[in-house]
Amino acid sequence: MSADPFVHPALFYRGDRHYTAATTAFIRAGLAAGEPVAVAVPARNLALIEKELGADAGDVLLLDMGKAGRNPGRIIPAVLRDFADRHPGGGHVRIIGEPIWPDRTATEYPACAQHEALINLSFAGQAVTILCPYDVENLTSEVVLEAARTHPVLQDDSGEWASDDYAPELVIDGHNRALDEPAEFTSVRFDNTNLSAARGLAAREAAAMGFDHDRIDDIRLAVAELGANSLDHGGGSGTVRVWRADGLLVCEVTDKGHITDPLAGRRPVDPREAGSRGLLIVNLLSDLVRVHTRPGGTTIRIYFDPRPSG
Repeated sequence: MSADPFVHPALFYRGDRHYTAATTAFIRAGLAAGEPVAVAVPARNLALIEKELGADAGDVLLLDMGKAGRNPGRIIPAVLRDFADRHPGGGHVRIIGEPIWPDRTATEYPACAQHEALINLSFAGQAVTILCPYDVENLTSEVVLEAARTHPVLQDDSGEWASDDYAPELVIDGHNRALDEPAEFTSVRFDNTNLSAARGLAAREAAAMGFDHDRIDDIRLAVAELGANSLDHGGGSGTVRVWRADGLLVCEVTDKGHITDPLAGRRPVDPREAGSRGLLIVNLLSDLVRVHTRPGGTTIRIYFDPRPSG
C-alpha cells in the first residue's frame, strides 16, 4: 500500500444491514481513536446511520448529501475540505461521503464521477480517510467499474483489496466531453460592453420560472462570474445561452478559454486572499455544474431548480 496518509476506499454494499454495519464500524473506530468524523450521505441512509449510532451520533457531523452535495462540484470545497480543514494539526480525520446513489440522474452522473476522481488530487498527502459507499445492487455495472477506477482501495463484506482498475485520470478525461445541444434556447453574445445583458437574460428567465428574489440574485451572480471569467481568461468575450430542461433553468457560457487545472473551482479560498474565485462561487451557488473544456474553447453549463430543496 502507498505511504500516502490519504486513504480513499469504495465500499461496495448490498442492503441496509451491510450498509449500516460497515459505516457505523468505520465511524466508531474513528471515535475510539479520537478522530473527528463527518458523514455526508443521502437522507435515507443518513437516518439509518443515525439510528444505528444511537448516542454516538451526537459526536459526528451528519449532513444530507442530497442538499450539501446536490452539485457534485460543491462537495470538495464545501463539504469534505470544509470539514477536514477545520481539524489541522496532524491528527487523522474520517469522512463518509456518498455522492452517487441510484436516484442521481444521467445528467448529474458525469459530474459525480469526476468528483470522485478529483478527491484523490485534492487530498493527496493529507491525513484523511474518505469512505465512499456504493449500492452495488441498484447502481449499474458501469458506475461500479468507474468506482474501481476512482478509488485505490475497494471493500465489500468479504474484505478489502487494492483496485487493479485504479486510473482516476481516465474518469476525469472520459467525462470531459461535448454536452448535448438544447432544442431551443435564447442567447446573447457579450464582451466587456454588455455583460449586464447576459446577467439580465438569466434573471428574466429565472423570474418567469418563479424563482424567489434571493435565488434570482444567485443566478445573476453565477452568470456574472462566468462572464467575468470569459472576459479575463476566455478571449475577452463569450456567449450565454439560457433554456429550460426537465423543470430546471439551464444557463450556459461558452468562450475561447481552456481550463487546465482539474481542481479549478474546487479549492476553498480564504476570503482575505486576493485572486479569482469565480468558478468556486459558481459551484457553491448552482444545483449542478457541467464543464467541457479543451484547447480553444470551454463550455460551462449551470443548472438551477426552482423547487424548494427541503
